[in-house]
Amino acid sequence: MTRTHARAAWLAAVLTAALALAGCAAEPGSRPDASSPTDAAPATLTVFAAASVAEAFEEIADGFEARHPHLEVVVNSGGSGALAQQIVAGAPADVFASAAQPPMQQVVDAGLAEAPTDFATNTLELVVPAGNPAGVSGLDDLDRPELRVALCDASVPCGAASVELLERAGLTAVPDTLESDVKAVLTKVILDEVDAALVYRTDVIAAGAAVEGIEVPTAASVVNHYPIAAMSDAASSDAGAAAAFVAFVTGTEGRAVLEAAGFGAP
Repeated sequence: MTRTHARAAWLAAVLTAALALAGCAAEPGSRPDASSPTDAAPATLTVFAAASVAEAFEEIADGFEARHPHLEVVVNSGGSGALAQQIVAGAPADVFASAAQPPMQQVVDAGLAEAPTDFATNTLELVVPAGNPAGVSGLDDLDRPELRVALCDASVPCGAASVELLERAGLTAVPDTLESDVKAVLTKVILDEVDAALVYRTDVIAAGAAVEGIEVPTAASVVNHYPIAAMSDAASSDAGAAAAFVAFVTGTEGRAVLEAAGFGAP
């Protein structure tokens, strides 16, 4: 083979190899492999939280996500008893924050939660529509037969606390409606569908000018302690995320949010 022919053959081989490599390269504008850590979708952390901490936990979730940008927190709020039943029935959850110990104990007894720790306390307060049209002045007014009264059902923490508070006061209130969580009770008051109700003081604060709160001197004798726990078999793909969220709630930043919302120290 002449030098000219040999050179032509070599150039042809190089060109063929270059074209093959170009075919394997990513086209302009194409995305890197989805498995790349920089492009991976954030892991979801599912938090089951008592209705009374819903607003506070949304704010806490925002702060936690700012510290952990690879995580997305989804807060599922509702009555603590109903949430506990859902978890025991197999609903995927990473963290459970209850408004009282009994619902948490159901989850613990089912072997689904790590050791819980208290993160807040709360007490009850009378709440009436803005302007207090029925002229409610205290807990004794709940005995007035003409008064439309809303309470939480006794199966949920705010209802159990209401029953205990009324019993301590020697009162027998006959509610016109029993609701499945404290937010449902508060909504009845905001919509002026009832004249008075018992809710947590934090809910009165959260409702702002839409309602008026009336302090109950004996409410301090009935205190709800709020426990929180990471689930033993957390659903999140990030194994340490649940424990990290619990630590955030019970830490300085979480406590600041809870205190601003009116919750007491654990």
